[in-house]
Parts: sequence; C-alpha cells; structure tokens
Amino acid sequence: MSRPQMTRKKRANGVESRQRILDATVEIAGERGYEGTSIAAVSAKCGLPASSIYWHFKDKDDLIAAVIERSFETWLAAVELPGEETGTPLERVTAMATNVAKSLVDAPDFLRLGLMLALERRPTEPRGRTVFLQVRDIATQKITEVAGTVFPDLDEDAVRTLTTYAVAGADGLFVHREIHGDAVDLVAMFELHAQLVCDAAGRMASRSKR
Repeated sequence: MSRPQMTRKKRANGVESRQRILDATVEIAGERGYEGTSIAAVSAKCGLPASSIYWHFKDKDDLIAAVIERSFETWLAAVELPGEETGTPLERVTAMATNVAKSLVDAPDFLRLGLMLALERRPTEPRGRTVFLQVRDIATQKITEVAGTVFPDLDEDAVRTLTTYAVAGADGLFVHREIHGDAVDLVAMFELHAQLVCDAAGRMASRSKR
C-alpha cells in the first residue's frame, strides 16, 4: 500500500473512531447525565481504549462539548428557515415549526444535553454548557431574523419579545416530550405553538398601531 493510501486510510479510521466515541457518549449521557458519563463508560460502550478517546478529546468536558456541537450542526442543517417565499405568515411559521419539531425528534442530543448543563450551577462551568449557550444564541438569532421578515410590522423590541416567547415555548414542549415520550406528538404541538406565536404577533402589531 502506498504512503498516500495509508494516510487516507489512517485518516478515515480516525474519523470513524471519533464518530463511534461521540455516538457512545450520546447514549451514555442520555441515560446517566453529565455526572454519570465517564471516559471509562464511553470506552466500554464504543469498544475503543481510553487512550483512543484521549487522543481525540482532552477530557470528558471536551467530549460532551463535541457531542453538543455535532448534534447542533445536524439539527441546524435539518431546519429550513422560511425566507421570502410566498405564503401567509401562519403558513411560513408553521412550516418552520414543523421542520424544527421533526429535527428535534431526529437529533435531540444538543438540546437534551444542553438543557441538562444549562440548568446546573457549578463552581467551574463545563465547556459543554458554554458551547450550548453559544449555539443557542446562534439559533435564537436565526429565529429573530425570521420573525423580523415574517412580521415586518413589529419593531425590534417586539421581535425580540416574540422570539423569546417562541424559544421558551419550544423548550417547554421539548421537555414535555422528554418526560412523556412518544405519547406526545411533538410536530402537532409545534404546529399549535406556531399558531399561538402568529396570534401573539398580530396582537402586538395591533397595539403598536394605536
């Protein structure tokens, strides 16, 4: 085997190992939370030695942060935010809400783990919590931009308020499904949430015109 081929194979093996490690971490963290996740447990789950894990990640905190980053990228890629296409505000917001709900069903890890970390208060803040808050800010900014486009009659303060309400409601629905499982139709709940957001936007626009 030539040196370039060996290099490509080594790189591919490294990528595969990293994904195996992250997949194992998702399973363990989902079952045991941040405290219950350990390098030893991840090693046992993925079948790779601890030395391989430490080759990819500095420590457990770095590993959890990487899980959140990967899951967020997957989630963000699955979300199609409405732009200038035709359709009523309700249709456009409902389409976005449906896509968000489906992506959270398919790739919930960043929000599940992120909320666990965000709700904890530690003397030293885990990097995973910092990463989650950063990617959450990115998602919130995207939603703010969409709200400003879909509801042009709202001023900046009203758009920020509406975005805060929309994100908080989405958090609540996600947590409700985490508690009750598949008995909760997350897509249907997000579609209802979209209707309520549109209703709120309409009332806010009416008040601003008085």
